Amino acid sequence: MDHDELQPATRVVALGRAPREPGEQVGAPLTLTSTYHADGPVNYARGGNPTWSAFEEALGSLEGGDALVFASGMAAIAAALSLVPHGGRVVVPTAAYNGTLVTLADRAEAGDVVVTHVEITDTEGVVAALDGAAMLWIESPTNPLLDVADVSALTQAARERGVLVVADNTFATPLLQQPLEWGVDVVVHSVTKYLSGHSDLILGAAVTGSTDSGRALHERIRRHRQLHGAIAGPMETWLALRGLRTLSVRLERASANASELASRLGAHPGVAKVRYPGFGAMLAIDVAGDAAAAERVAAATQVWTHSTSLGGVESQIERRRRQPGEPEAVPEELLRLSVGIEDVEDLWRDLDRALGSI
Repeated sequence: MDHDELQPATRVVALGRAPREPGEQVGAPLTLTSTYHADGPVNYARGGNPTWSAFEEALGSLEGGDALVFASGMAAIAAALSLVPHGGRVVVPTAAYNGTLVTLADRAEAGDVVVTHVEITDTEGVVAALDGAAMLWIESPTNPLLDVADVSALTQAARERGVLVVADNTFATPLLQQPLEWGVDVVVHSVTKYLSGHSDLILGAAVTGSTDSGRALHERIRRHRQLHGAIAGPMETWLALRGLRTLSVRLERASANASELASRLGAHPGVAKVRYPGFGAMLAIDVAGDAAAAERVAAATQVWTHSTSLGGVESQIERRRRQPGEPEAVPEELLRLSVGIEDVEDLWRDLDRALGSI
């Protein structure tokens, strides 16, 4: 059966496996080597690994393009930003992943790029900022405000102006949206988060379209990975592929939990504002109090894990402004909630009790 005929929930299970030969293993092999015999397709492990290829096949199919795995999400982000020419201008959301924003700030200070910050939900304002830009960087939903952009309209406007478009699809995952379908040039992921899903590895990925221009970008990003040594460990990649197998069921359960919690939190006296895009498993709340009150809530949880990551099977909570580099556009009292797959009633009781500590 053609893999394109399969639904995404089937592809996460079916792709990136060993050939169906009698006596062969069912799963993808874990290849641990730095060296290959001469005259093969790869002459050194910095150039390729069968375990990478298995993961890249699966993720590429889900996103509708060609994937490259990286040592971390930041490595994938750095590779995508390497596409900006010296002195080029990057348009980026005012509130976005702080690793991206800090990287751009450092490069701007060094005179390498020019950065324009925009409110990503203001489509007209973003389009106006695109004239003369080299790259538009999109998050949708954004981290951590959960704002949703009109990705299709922004991408069309960028294309009309010759602006490269990169979308960070970590929060939504390819099961909820595939930005390449809207004309985005490069999609990046922190594989650490939902794709691997168990908070036990660091990994990233970049995906480009299966077009002539997409293949040219793919080669530039692949070369960056090889020459900058941003290569993934085979063990981490194998674990990520194993985690990917359950993405559909994990995301379905976590999203249902998030929807229910968002509804209940909207009526809670300890919550001033709920930020929820209407899909996915991420939400945020502005606590009815100050930063200290928000810290007390996060510290008081017992089922929720007080931690700085997201996308694992466990529910995680954090006041984002405690992190260096978090933009001032993020309220001091905001708590980011990564909703996991626990029983929703246990999550609610724990959160309700913690909010009572304000």
